Amino acid sequence: MSISANSQNLELDKKRHSMAHLLAAAVYQMFPETQFGVGPVIENGFYYDFILPRTLIPEDLPLIEGKMKEMMKQKLVFKRQEIDIDDAIAMFTNLNQLLKVELLQDLKTKGTTSLSQEEKEDLGVDEMDSVKTPTITLYRLEDEETGQDYFVDLCKGPHVEHVRELRGVGLKLDKFSGSYWRGDQDRNIQMQRVYGLALEDREELKKFINLREEAKKRDHRVLNETVGYYTISELVGSGLPLLQPKLAMVKNLLETYLWQINNKRGSVRVWTPHIAKSDLYKTSGHWDKFGDELLKVQGQYDDFCMKPMNCPHHMQIFADNQWSYRDMPVRFFEPATVYRDEKPGQLSGLTRVRSITQDDGHLFCRLDQIQQEALTVVDIINEFYEAIGMSEGYWVRLSASDLNNPEAYLGTPEQWEWAEDQLLQACQSAGFEYKRVEGEAAFYGPKLDFMFRDSLGREWQLATIQCDFNLPERFDLSYINEEGEKERPVVIHRAISGSFERFLGVFIEHTAGWFPFWLAPTQVKILTINNEEATVEYVEKVKAILDGVVLMKPLKYNELRYEVDDRNESLGKKIKEASNMKIPAMMIIGPKDMEAGQVSIRLKDGEERVKLEELKGYLEGLV
Repeated sequence: MSISANSQNLELDKKRHSMAHLLAAAVYQMFPETQFGVGPVIENGFYYDFILPRTLIPEDLPLIEGKMKEMMKQKLVFKRQEIDIDDAIAMFTNLNQLLKVELLQDLKTKGTTSLSQEEKEDLGVDEMDSVKTPTITLYRLEDEETGQDYFVDLCKGPHVEHVRELRGVGLKLDKFSGSYWRGDQDRNIQMQRVYGLALEDREELKKFINLREEAKKRDHRVLNETVGYYTISELVGSGLPLLQPKLAMVKNLLETYLWQINNKRGSVRVWTPHIAKSDLYKTSGHWDKFGDELLKVQGQYDDFCMKPMNCPHHMQIFADNQWSYRDMPVRFFEPATVYRDEKPGQLSGLTRVRSITQDDGHLFCRLDQIQQEALTVVDIINEFYEAIGMSEGYWVRLSASDLNNPEAYLGTPEQWEWAEDQLLQACQSAGFEYKRVEGEAAFYGPKLDFMFRDSLGREWQLATIQCDFNLPERFDLSYINEEGEKERPVVIHRAISGSFERFLGVFIEHTAGWFPFWLAPTQVKILTINNEEATVEYVEKVKAILDGVVLMKPLKYNELRYEVDDRNESLGKKIKEASNMKIPAMMIIGPKDMEAGQVSIRLKDGEERVKLEELKGYLEGLV
């Protein structure tokens, strides 16, 4: 089912835009000498940048918010006005708003190419030629009865008509931070950015704040301090996480499972080295695409790069074989690590790293096989995300070409039309929600991006299916068609989890560290109440049963992973420590359990007693 634009969101964005102006008006009341930057709408709210006579303190936010709410009770309206650019420059010069004057002068002399998207919205202009004299849009916040101006700003709108329309909005000034004018740190024009939340109503605001607090508790970087998932070593380098045994186990289980479900659908496994000659990436185009992000290695005889993508390597494997149309499709699978020299300030835990391990796959197929191959990948995606508990309610973004700009894309218009239609039909056949977005396709082909929601309602782009007409051309790939002639294959890039590092960060937060039983690093922990000789013997008897447990789904031949805590500590302490480690099943053994020939099993949602003769079947049923 196709997704259409949400008019409710557009209405809310209009209110958020109006809130940004109301914020600026409130700040202007407190600090008449304020210099105003820009104030765009962002996800869940808005912000505005200011140069202020002093640094804001946390106590200022409720004062500014109070002034905004006072203005909502007044008879204030937003009035739209169109004005010539020279008149706008003169007006804002008289108001001593020098930052606004700079934007207007840049627009007049250089056109819109000199402006960011936020600045274009602030000025109220779309794409235009610099030689034209544009008309600038202003919005005035003024008293409905007296006409007194409270605030005037460059803006294309839209805004609400009357401030009373904002009264039901869930408003909260959220935080402030430092920023630089036009993002240019070198000019050193420091500003203060005030962020505001604006939700549909107060109840939605309350829900959002509660979810955000829960998200802070679930942050994989915070949980890492307790559980110990990974290590960042200054000697190794930032953005290069070292996985501790627990998370390494989870990664290996996921990799094995992904290989199982790909292999049964015809994939073959390949392996490629972590570096290659620079010539490979110059041929593929990645040398130009990634630029300074490439990690270059100077060898004694050749210049190398740490691979930024696996696909050029896979092209070489395909090229070294003779293929006919009967062989197609050819499916390569490789979970491999690639490297990008990301900026230090952008690195974050597992979700933004320099070493990216992809569950990478490349499918080489005929043009008429695109739809079926896409559906095969969709089948894999469904199986994987159902197994980990994230399959509910996902949707897909179909990124298509810009029909008005065909020269921006590699391949013929006929190939593009066919490929986009095949992906569209795959979406319709699979029956999931999708949204077609014109102009978002990569230059090399259309794609499907799969958008999943975690348990807090946050949206993540994880799996992807991408058609590629570019690399087969660059590497001169071919197969022999039915007429005995050479023909270019289409390459389909596909990733199911995206990258293991980012996926694991998302998944830890989705589950709050409580992985599904089949994925938990330690699935069962035996906790003894005492260490008498009889207890030790009984534990050995229980361990013998656990050693015979084999979990056959979703991952086949998954032997039970268990530990024993027989320290001379209180049971309460042992339970607390096991709970902090997110162990899904605690098996408590004490005198009463031994006497009854049973174990007490404590799960996250309750406790029950299981006879020894039933224990194997019970544990195998937990998946």
